[in-house]
Amino acid sequence: MSVRIGDIAPDFEQDSTEGKIRFHDWAGSNWVVLFSHPKNFTPVCTTELGAVSKLKPEFEKRGVKVLGLSVDQLDNHGKWADDIAETQGARLNFPLIADSDKSVSDKYGMIHPNASDTMTVRSVFIIDPNKKVRLTLTYPAATGRNFDEILRTIDSLQLTDKHSVATPADWKQGQDVIIVPSVSDEAAKEKFPKGWKTLKPYLRVTEQPGT
Repeated sequence: MSVRIGDIAPDFEQDSTEGKIRFHDWAGSNWVVLFSHPKNFTPVCTTELGAVSKLKPEFEKRGVKVLGLSVDQLDNHGKWADDIAETQGARLNFPLIADSDKSVSDKYGMIHPNASDTMTVRSVFIIDPNKKVRLTLTYPAATGRNFDEILRTIDSLQLTDKHSVATPADWKQGQDVIIVPSVSDEAAKEKFPKGWKTLKPYLRVTEQPGT
């Protein structure tokens, strides 16, 4: 099974380092980043969990909950958390699911048999408050993820949900945005009173709303 953009994120109940989690209830009205790890005590994962623990305030500022997943047993997670704190300078501060039966991994299509038939690839799912999947990323096991990029995409998703805009290549918070083609020039005059620059009839650039 694969989970695609626009799908409702499958619900599940599974043990974690912070107790049993029923996903939809735990998510509540928040955005969620769900991301998987091939297994415990692997070097790249150790750096990733440390990085996300350090970035937790940035996720919280955006109303985002973070949830990790590993296919190892729960009783291994505590020792791994100690290793993360020792080597990365940050203690695990969000739940890590123990998906030893691979039920969550199977629901979300996190195991790619041609890469490994036992370990998950580095999957990322950004899920909105309506439990809809808004972004998916898949990295190979040997490549650590760029969590600044994940924060950037959350900024874009939240901005574009609120305003009739899209974000251009390499956009960052505070930079100019694009007025979507479905908004006419007449409607744009009301929505974007500061005006815009027309590069092409379909490419109108304006200041980021709210800045």
